[in-house]
Amino acid sequence: MKLFEVFDTKSIMYLVMEIMTGGELFDRIVEKEAYTEAEAVETIRPIIDAMQYCHEMGIIHRDLKPENLLYETKDDGSIVKIGDFGLAWFVAPGTFATTACGTPGYVAPEIIKGEKYGKEVDYWSIGIIIYILLCGFPPFYDDDNAAMFEAIKAGEFTFPSPYWDNISEEAKNCIKGLLQVDPS
Repeated sequence: MKLFEVFDTKSIMYLVMEIMTGGELFDRIVEKEAYTEAEAVETIRPIIDAMQYCHEMGIIHRDLKPENLLYETKDDGSIVKIGDFGLAWFVAPGTFATTACGTPGYVAPEIIKGEKYGKEVDYWSIGIIIYILLCGFPPFYDDDNAAMFEAIKAGEFTFPSPYWDNISEEAKNCIKGLLQVDPS
């Protein structure tokens, strides 16, 4: 697996390629079924930090999902990094992206609606990923993409029992805060 990183040093952009031998977060979720809150925090923190840096550089990833989050090594404590910047977009301050793109279950409502959007779409995807980490399945799912997109646009999701019975209100509130239909 390869990871591309962009570094800005005195206005010169560098592209660094790393070999990621630890596999995808997706595979670990399937193997583990669900993460504890502490494990989810440890897993998602470097992703949030990396996205914050990308956003400061004017980069929106637009396709965050467990398949694009790669472990450096197979070790349990291995760091997770973001891969596949194929749909990433540079957005100048005060401008927005308009292209419809992303993976159906992770895409933000404003993209589905065909509205202008910014970095907030990445935080929507992070909310989906955290939800999946904590229970093992996505908040929005339907065999029919049109029905799933309607639920996403409405922000309709639940925390079903028994999967969410032992998850804290803080974690649920974090997810609710990230999965806001209104990006502002």
